[in-house]
Amino acid sequence: MKKLLIGITTLAVLATGCKKTYDNPNAPSDTQVLSSVDGLTKLLVGIKQRYAVSGTATVFSSISAAGLSAGEATVLNAGNADLAQLQNGGNNLAPNNGIITTFWTTANVINSEASKIIDNLAVVPDQAYRNSLQAYAHMYKALALGQMAAFWEQVPITNGANATFTPRNAALTEAINLLDAASGLMATTTIPAAFTTQVGNDIDLKNSLLALSARYNNMLGNNDAAIAKAAAVDLTKKSAFFYNTLNPNPVYRSSLITNNVYGIVNNFGLTGALAPDPADKRIAFHLTKNATNGSGFFQSDATAVPVYQPGEMLLIQAEANARKNQLPQAVGFLNQVLTKTTDAYGVGAGLPAYSGAQTQAAILLEIYKNRCIELYMSGLKLDDSRRFGRPGPGNTSPERTRNYYPYPQQERDGNSSTPADPVN
Repeated sequence: MKKLLIGITTLAVLATGCKKTYDNPNAPSDTQVLSSVDGLTKLLVGIKQRYAVSGTATVFSSISAAGLSAGEATVLNAGNADLAQLQNGGNNLAPNNGIITTFWTTANVINSEASKIIDNLAVVPDQAYRNSLQAYAHMYKALALGQMAAFWEQVPITNGANATFTPRNAALTEAINLLDAASGLMATTTIPAAFTTQVGNDIDLKNSLLALSARYNNMLGNNDAAIAKAAAVDLTKKSAFFYNTLNPNPVYRSSLITNNVYGIVNNFGLTGALAPDPADKRIAFHLTKNATNGSGFFQSDATAVPVYQPGEMLLIQAEANARKNQLPQAVGFLNQVLTKTTDAYGVGAGLPAYSGAQTQAAILLEIYKNRCIELYMSGLKLDDSRRFGRPGPGNTSPERTRNYYPYPQQERDGNSSTPADPVN
């Protein structure tokens, strides 16, 4: 991945809520940045940096938050109060928690800046270049909305003074609309070499748009659309955020490299009927630590983190078919995950085909189990846990410590439209 640049017009990140415009008096003005092809391109590269790189990036926040709230990871030093709050959950998770505040603010900045690109594309004379900018901006705006909707009950789709909130389902629907519109643009567009030189080619845009649409349709229960989008993804292609020593893998560098922040847990944090088969080859991939504590997609500073995994697309098709009560089809896709020995990222279970009960409940449980294993530490488990009806706060033996997060205090202080916090 090219050395990423810090966003051009962002900032005042930790001092503002959604009601603010994100201006930095020491950076070029919006007028300067948004009036040229070069300015818009650099802004996109800055969005990419903000989403993927550093301990304040959305990649780090979403993986860490889901990992700690849904039992995939454990805090190694209780002195890390913000992380301990996520793990303990309930009323222990304060609105001023640093992790969720950074997560919320960064996602809103990405949403805001992607919108700026979308609103100023008229300055780009070349149609292929313009379409490429628009499609990438749609993807990052959709990612920002989708990530917030996975952790909060309501989400501001647009930024502005006292930005209004919409139910998470509306935010996911907007994300899907953005992704599908971008897919339509890219159907007839070849990304120019000049664009790739600036932005990089680590992300397979066409397949990422389809995969993310499949993900969000699945979260909404749009079974037919989820199946169609997932089936259209080329599972032989990689699409990932690349890292290096200048821009290190944030989960590895900020947490796993040390024994003093948080770490992975045995058996993916699964017990009882969900416990993995000891012969499952994914145990070695995800849980066997290297010499400096890394594992899975966090082996080192340079380990790439997938935008989506091939196994996710197969499990989406399995789940959506199971929810439609098309059980033979569901088992067929589940078996592709259970029996595969490798994929584009080297992930494979190498297990026998499913031999459990041919009931919807049993098959869905096996699909959930395999999502927990296949997609370990991907930032998806909190939403998975809710969607599959697993026991949450207040239940016996809860498997997650929150259902949804409280809204950051800085948002409430700056935006009178902020909804009441969820009970849990």
